[in-house]
Amino acid sequence: MKSTFTVTFLGTGTSQGIPVIGSDHEVCKSTDSKDKRLRVSVLLSWDGFNFVIDCGPDFRQQMLRENVSKVDGILLTHEHSDHTAGLDDIRPFNFKHGNMPFYAHKRVFESLRERFAYIFATVNKYPGAPSIESVEIDKTTPFTIGGKKVIPIEAFHDKLPVLGFRVEDFTYLTDVKTISDEEIEKVRGTKILVINALREELHYSHFNISEALDFVEKVKPKTTYFTHISHVMGFHEAVEKRLPKNVHLAYDTLTITI
Repeated sequence: MKSTFTVTFLGTGTSQGIPVIGSDHEVCKSTDSKDKRLRVSVLLSWDGFNFVIDCGPDFRQQMLRENVSKVDGILLTHEHSDHTAGLDDIRPFNFKHGNMPFYAHKRVFESLRERFAYIFATVNKYPGAPSIESVEIDKTTPFTIGGKKVIPIEAFHDKLPVLGFRVEDFTYLTDVKTISDEEIEKVRGTKILVINALREELHYSHFNISEALDFVEKVKPKTTYFTHISHVMGFHEAVEKRLPKNVHLAYDTLTITI
């Protein structure tokens, strides 16, 4: 019997989240729950395994909201704080299950060692500090998690290389501005695509909605979900109505089955 593979959107917001602190923007004041967005992350689940892509500053809140009691590993797209600042909050999982594997590029681990030196300490490490197992990955070599093959996909966030991930017929890409034809070939055949679409206006390091739609047309997945969404994109309900029938704005707590 084929296992059930689900993806839960833990957060779909940009680096500030929505509402933005102190903002009087109409979307930040919206009462629609779909306009409330934590920092971007997804939970991948199958056969009792739980893997998370990115652990930003809302990681604790996301784990509590979704009642997650076990995480088998975390995949990091890149080192920016909205994707990594929740690292300390893996501690309860450590206490229950021991070291947690983190899958990231060597450069990302180098950044984390500077910012979270106490976690990586090898001498006189504080007993309550988190413990991680560093698994270095790059765009060239697939790896396996929970019995499933993961294909890393390199894109660029301005000039910074970031990794997306394909697992079977699901591909997750965020913080993308450019991507080579060679890496796009890894995405072709995907049934479910998640891709960043920050806002209507052009941005120097993210797809805007027009660029994201162009990418969808190039890759031609069955269904696409936009994520990493800014409040200036507009109200969820209004934007959703303007999109093609097979393209949707993701929202926090949305769960899809692959």
